[in-house]
Formats: sequence, structure tokens, C-alpha cells
Amino acid sequence: MLEKRIDPVKLQYLLLGSLIANTGISFIWPLTTIYLTTYLHESLTMAGIVLFLNSAFTLLGNLLGGFLFDRWHPYQTFACGVFIAAASSLALIFWHGWPFYAIFLLTLGIGNGILVTSLNSIATFMKSHNPSYIFNCLYFTQNLGLVFGSLIVGFVLPFGITYLFILAFLMFTSFEVIVITKYHGLNLVHGHNNQTKLNKVAKNHMNKAQFYQILAILNCVLCVWIAYEQWNSNISTYMLSINLSVQSYSLLWTLNALLIVIFQPFLTHFDDFLTEHLKGRLYLGFTLFAGAFLLLLFARSWTIFAISMALLTTGEVLCLPAVSTYVNDRADDSEKGYYQGIVQSVTSAGRAFGPLIGALIIDNSSYLILFIFCTFIVIISIIIFMLSNQLKLTHQRRNEVSDGTN
Repeated sequence: MLEKRIDPVKLQYLLLGSLIANTGISFIWPLTTIYLTTYLHESLTMAGIVLFLNSAFTLLGNLLGGFLFDRWHPYQTFACGVFIAAASSLALIFWHGWPFYAIFLLTLGIGNGILVTSLNSIATFMKSHNPSYIFNCLYFTQNLGLVFGSLIVGFVLPFGITYLFILAFLMFTSFEVIVITKYHGLNLVHGHNNQTKLNKVAKNHMNKAQFYQILAILNCVLCVWIAYEQWNSNISTYMLSINLSVQSYSLLWTLNALLIVIFQPFLTHFDDFLTEHLKGRLYLGFTLFAGAFLLLLFARSWTIFAISMALLTTGEVLCLPAVSTYVNDRADDSEKGYYQGIVQSVTSAGRAFGPLIGALIIDNSSYLILFIFCTFIVIISIIIFMLSNQLKLTHQRRNEVSDGTN
């Protein structure tokens, strides 16, 4: 009973940190294309390269954060990630011309990658609630932070982009203060990991079936994010090509944020039921993703785009937070941070390659082929994921038969 009350970080401070960090980052990266092309007069291609590199450096931060969280000190790892993000946003206040903006955006990616992976890694060691509950809450605060950030950007940008960098710096600095004062318990996780390593001989290692399950779910994550990124990049130009306005496209993201804010608390409330049916939740979520892109084949009005976005968002809130739970359930205690880093790095990879893959398909064929491609890769990834779970069941039955004969 006592263990349930002991968390390395109090839940309210973990969620507050997630909210602050995601609000701070949303002051900067969503404006990259507009700022580079409109203010710095760089080409759209250069903006795409900068975004790709930002995602690549975020991926590096994810992997580094997961490794250091397990192998070094969780508290110091987290504090370093927040410090790098704060220092990068401080530098942007004074140097945001070309190429300094791009350089500090890359260092910001490393810091953001470390702290996001650390947040998810902490969730695996919380005792007061199930990890799935914590992952759902983190996903909610992540999106709520993006909503707050996007709203604030609209009011502050007319006064100058420097003020946005100042706000981002203040957000990350306040987060660093919270980390320094409230996150000391993280190093208890380090002690737990060391004890796990000492006892590792007595523990069962991850079997091949579990490893294949993790590979399959990571493949789903990669395919889903490659598809998802089309909404952030190429679908806007498609809507303009069929005479829909920029405002219509922006309204779809308002709908996305609204649905996430409405649905996520319900999912958190029914966490126990959804955890019991975790695979079904993932199957349904990924299938809704595929259905959203299939529907785009027939989208000629804003209403169809809105229905597609609703399907996409419902699939998103069902499956994306559940991925971390699924991987956490199959990872060794001594490597939970590492595997959460892998999840975040695969997400970053999908976000990096998604716009590039989409642009190549559009340039060489059409938007309709792009939508077919996105539907196809998500469906194939679901089938592979189902087969990996079937492999696990077969493995369990063989073990049961073997134990029975012995």
C-alpha cells in the first residue's frame, strides 16, 4: 500500500511540466516555414530542409535522452534537456537571422527530444496510477499546450517574433525551476535501475515474440506519422488547389484540438477498461487512421475534410498514447527509458520523412496516389502488428504445452 503513494515526481508537477514545455515549443517550430520564407526570404525547399533537420536532431535527442535516463542519472538528464531548450530559446532572442535561426532550432530539437523522452520515461515509474493513465494525461497536456501556444502566437506575432522567443525562454526557464525544485526524486529511479541490473540474472529476458511485437508497433507508429504529417504539410496545398481557403484549413486544426481536449478526459476516465483491451484499442485507432485517408479520396468539400479530420483525431487519441503503454508492458525494467526513447525517435523519424515522401509522390504522380499510399502503408502495418500478436499467442501456447508435458 505504501509503494502506491511513492512517485519519483508528484503527478501534478509532471503534468505541469509537460504543459509548460509543449506550450513553449509551440511558440517556435510551427512558425518555421512562415518565418523562413516570409521574414528571412529563404526558399520553401530550404524551409523543408530545416524542418527535416529539426526532426532529425529531435530524434537524436530522443535516443540520447532514453540512453542517459537508463544509464546515467534521470534527474540530471531531464535538467540538461530543459536547460538546452531554454538556452536555445534565449539565443534566438538575440540571433534569429539566417543561418542562426536554423542552428538554434537544431539545438532546440535536441533539448526537446531529451525532455519529451524523459517525461514518458518518468511515467513508467509512477506508482500512484497505471502507466497507461499517466500516458493519457501526458498526451492531453501535450495537446493542450499546443492549443495554448497556437492561440497565444496569433496575438503576439503582430508585435514581432522576438516576443515569441522571449515567451518561449520564460516557459522553459520556469520549467527548469520546477525541475530543480520538484524533480529530485528521479534519481530514486536510477537506484531502482541499478538494483534491476544486479538482479538481471534472475529475471526473464525479453523473448523473441515480445521483441517482434515491439518492432511491429514501432512500424505502425512510423507509418502513421508519415501519413499524419501530410496534414501538416501537403493537404493544405491540396485544399487550396480545389478552391478551399487557408481559413478552412486552419479551422480543421481547431476541430482537431477541440476533439482531443473533449475525448482525452473520457479515455482517461475509462483507463482500466481500455488497458484491459489495449490491443483492441490500438487496432481500432490505427484502422480509423487508415479510414481517414481513404475518405480523402472523395474529399471535394470542407465537410468531407472535417469528417476525415474527426476520424483521424479519434484514431489519434485512441492509439498514440496507448503505444507507450504497449511498449512499456514488454520492456525490461532496466530499459524502459531506452524503449520510450525509441518510441519518440520513431515518431520524430516519421515526422521528418513524412513531408518529403509526400512531396515526392505528389511531384511524380498526384494527391490521390498520395492518399492511396497513406491508406496502404497504415493498413499493411496493422496486418503486420496483428501477425506479431498472433505469434506471441502461438509462443505462449507452445510454452503451456511444453510445461504440461514436463
